[in-house]
Amino acid sequence: MTLDQLKKIAIHASQRRLEAIYPFLIKYMTIYDISTKARISAFLAQVIHESGSFTYMSEIASGLSYEGRKDLGNIHKGDGIKYKGRGLIQITGRNNYIQISKATGIDFLNNPTLLETPENAVMSACWWWNSRHLNTLADTYQFTAITHKINGGENGLKERLFYYKLAQQIL
Repeated sequence: MTLDQLKKIAIHASQRRLEAIYPFLIKYMTIYDISTKARISAFLAQVIHESGSFTYMSEIASGLSYEGRKDLGNIHKGDGIKYKGRGLIQITGRNNYIQISKATGIDFLNNPTLLETPENAVMSACWWWNSRHLNTLADTYQFTAITHKINGGENGLKERLFYYKLAQQIL
């Protein structure tokens, strides 16, 4: 994938933002084997939607709605806000912060805002994608199933599908 192709897919992203994240997309998509047209199309569609065209590295909402969510591991007062969605794929909840910290050796649990840097935002999305075996779903074109894994439902499915089809045409 070239920077020019990425610009044609992430049509609402700023040039500055694309240039900031592009090298990290190439690096981590390679590391996590997001390497075929099917995988790249599905991945980009999801992260473009989740991050508002690479605009948001942190969830806009405060995270208060995640307070006390034991399914996310938010067992301490303030966990919902502290571990709100961050990174391109919106890593959410104490459990996910623990998992990514263990997997990468970076202490996101005590430094959650580190997921907001361009490199960590991209790396965390690629790690999460890989850890949930989403390449397998992308290989069999199960895009809606990928959306369910990421979002828990079909929130934003129309927009996600728009970017998915666009990426398939451009790549």
